[in-house]
Amino acid sequence: MDRISTSSAYGAILTNLMTAEVNQTNAGNQLSSSEKATDLKGYAGSAETLAAMQATSTQVTGYLNETQTVGAKLAMQNTALGEVSGAAGSAIQAITNALSSTNGTNVMQSLQDALSTAIGGLNATFNGEYLFAGGQVNTQPVSATSLSSLTSGPISSLFHNDQRPTNSQINQNTTINSGFLADQVGSPLFTVLQNIQNYVQTNGPFTGTLTTAQTAFLTQQVSTLDTVQTNLNNVVAQNGLMQNQVTSAQTDLGQRQTMLQGLIGNLTNADVAKAATNLQQAQVAVQAAGEVFNSLNASSLLHFLTTSAAGG
Repeated sequence: MDRISTSSAYGAILTNLMTAEVNQTNAGNQLSSSEKATDLKGYAGSAETLAAMQATSTQVTGYLNETQTVGAKLAMQNTALGEVSGAAGSAIQAITNALSSTNGTNVMQSLQDALSTAIGGLNATFNGEYLFAGGQVNTQPVSATSLSSLTSGPISSLFHNDQRPTNSQINQNTTINSGFLADQVGSPLFTVLQNIQNYVQTNGPFTGTLTTAQTAFLTQQVSTLDTVQTNLNNVVAQNGLMQNQVTSAQTDLGQRQTMLQGLIGNLTNADVAKAATNLQQAQVAVQAAGEVFNSLNASSLLHFLTTSAAGG
């Protein structure tokens, strides 16, 4: 005689079927995403540790992005500051050539070229913002255009930067003064060139053979320019030291990021081989539970009565 199934038997089979289906879904998700779970709930006791590591990783990534931006900015600054320092060197060379040849015919044109180079460096931009304008990044910091403009007023009137140099935080504990101000960098050079332009306007141009007075004056200016260039070279070196500091921070942050990603991966990355095995076992379990359910359904009282009524 056929056995009559009970509701408890159905419940057990349904529970096994649903469990197998959940296992199948989880294993399939792990294979498709390569992660153990899709949210923190899936990591149970490791959830708090995982959340803390992910927060730290986000912070490290932020600092790493900042150092990359600062590094690029400092590289542009290095070029611009080099131009200003080079302009001082060109001015020295122009005057030295005039003194050695005792002929000042071309010296003022050479000094104008040097000034133009310095102005270009001080008005350099990065990502559309002026490098040496302080906080006024949208205001061109130098308005001088020619040697004659240097004598139109005090040197300070030619600079339009504020006094807020840029600060950059390159890691949790380190902030560097990554910016320079146009007036601080350019004023000494502009002052020497202003003195030379004032001399010409007062005493006449350097044409032909230099006089004794002209020679003495230019010799004095070369001495002053030597000091100016030395100080500008120190500024370039200071920028270089910051570049090294930022590069070191990038390396450290990159290593920390790699370590954190590894630790996070240890918690979140699924064992693909194990997930594939679990998926196969879950599929077999689903199939087996389904077959048992069908078998149990076939032996139920309802099925027996239906079959008997059909036969009668």
